[in-house]
Amino acid sequence: MERLTQSEEEAMRGFWELGGGFIKDVLERLPEPRPPYTTLASTVRNLERKGYVSSRKLGNTYRFVPVVTAEEYRRRFLGNFVGDYFRNSYKELVSFFAQEQKISPEELQDIIDMIENRKSRP
Repeated sequence: MERLTQSEEEAMRGFWELGGGFIKDVLERLPEPRPPYTTLASTVRNLERKGYVSSRKLGNTYRFVPVVTAEEYRRRFLGNFVGDYFRNSYKELVSFFAQEQKISPEELQDIIDMIENRKSRP
């Protein structure tokens, strides 16, 4: 799975939120300043070439649908990120955020509770 550029990720967020749609639908969801329609159209064609969306011609336009789910992308991207920057250690990742004070003790306890609850399930 090829990594996406920032503009490609923004477009994919729109398709994921909509469950698919037309370029104009995604354009309306993008934050200001929005790119020109033609720029977004090129970005979406790149997403199609990379295998993230597929298209279906409807009249004289195309409707695009995500092929890769947001969860699949997040899982792959986060795995690569942790591997590249934290030596494949999620412990180092959490430790980094704790040292930078980007995670509160309450949030850390919530994570611990999630792990413990998952372990206790049969």
